[in-house]
Amino acid sequence: MTTDTLDSPASAPPPTGTPSATTTSARRRTALALTAASLPMFMATLDNLVMTSALPVVQSDLGATDTQLSWFMNAYTLPFATFMLALAAVGDRLGRRRVMLAGIGVFTLGSVAAALSGSAEALIAARALQGVGAAAIVPLSLTLLVAAVPPAARAAAIGIWSGVAGLGVAVGPVIGGAVVEGLSWQAIFWINVPVALVAVPLLLLATPESRSSAPGRPDVVGTFLLGGAVFAGVWGIVHGNDDGWSSAGVVGTLVAASALALGYLTWAARLDRSTRPGDDAVLPLRLFRRRAFSAANVIGLMFSLGMFGSVFLLSQYLQVVQGYSPLEAGLRTLPWTAAPMVVAPIAGALVPRLGARSLLVVGLSLQTVSLVWFASVVESWSGYGDLVVPLVLAGVGMGLTFAPMSTAVLDGLPDDDLAIASSANNTVREFGVALGIAVIVAVFQGAGGSISPQGYDGAIGPSLLAAAGAVGVALVAALFVPGRPDRTVD
Repeated sequence: MTTDTLDSPASAPPPTGTPSATTTSARRRTALALTAASLPMFMATLDNLVMTSALPVVQSDLGATDTQLSWFMNAYTLPFATFMLALAAVGDRLGRRRVMLAGIGVFTLGSVAAALSGSAEALIAARALQGVGAAAIVPLSLTLLVAAVPPAARAAAIGIWSGVAGLGVAVGPVIGGAVVEGLSWQAIFWINVPVALVAVPLLLLATPESRSSAPGRPDVVGTFLLGGAVFAGVWGIVHGNDDGWSSAGVVGTLVAASALALGYLTWAARLDRSTRPGDDAVLPLRLFRRRAFSAANVIGLMFSLGMFGSVFLLSQYLQVVQGYSPLEAGLRTLPWTAAPMVVAPIAGALVPRLGARSLLVVGLSLQTVSLVWFASVVESWSGYGDLVVPLVLAGVGMGLTFAPMSTAVLDGLPDDDLAIASSANNTVREFGVALGIAVIVAVFQGAGGSISPQGYDGAIGPSLLAAAGAVGVALVAALFVPGRPDRTVD
């Protein structure tokens, strides 16, 4: 098993003293480490969806096209997903705290550039820079937290860290709407600067530097092939309706995506056969030999594609068609986006009793029903009350999906593979977010839709049904998840 080395005095044994004093000191250090690791991670996850409520305002201010609206989101999620595994490996080699601090710096620079953007193109580039920084922050924050807290407190600390991550996703549309309505859309990005200024000294104070004693080599070739495949695929889907599905640019990028994906499979298979230490693909194919891991990642991809593509579209619908302000629209999505904060911990506690499969089947069924329900009522809207029940169903369904999916990803894996398996699932889910926005918007535009008061007529229904179909695929995959976990991972 790979062991870690700690370079900071913060990892030394606690000072001697009375038991109560020692316990109190340990609790304080744990709380400080938890705050230090969670604060920048919250900042990074918040920016996943923080722009959803602000997009109509940004579109009006910058004169952005519907395609550019989707790239305001995809430009963040694509590098976030593409570089997460690679930067985690770099942290193993160069020092996790050092690389995470660099990630915070890059994220903050991207935030400043986004706030100063005077064109849609500049904002897209700034969002991409943010995504690169987030790719270093999220996986390494958890690794640093685990190294900084005593073993007895790790399970609780990881649970709180996961809850904060869910909170960032949940309140993104609400915070974005509140900031846009009270200040400006640029302020969405300026608020990241003081958060970073607090997070950096906290990390230096509360988390020891750590690195792997036998770090693997970063898979540069695999990262390029896999990231390039997804980027080209999303690019082709986004531009299909604008440029024509038979246009040379669209066909060329989709062919390139297929070629890069095939190249990655060949490359990763070669690394899987390698006997040299440290030869691991950015997403090792050997992990997919386990049925639970494969099924859970299909779930992560298709669930994210359907649900987050729908969040993107419905957030605009509430503002553009129904006339709600950004804050009002964000608040009205809370039954959907905030419910997982309550339901997910309950689902996590039920997994050992009921197994991951049963919870996943129920959760994904609720989400599929909710999207079909949305599709049936948005075309004949009679008031927000029409959406309350499906919003709640969607939120409860998401809450029943998160923890069982994470359990299934880690089910039966050796300890050496737990970190890379968890990072792989996060990567797949981020790819799903990017693909979801691209695919659902492509269906929307293909049905004649546009981001305008009349542009949703006859187009939003088919888009939501397509999203329901994606979640339905995840539901089928859930049937292949083992009923009971092979092991419990603390």
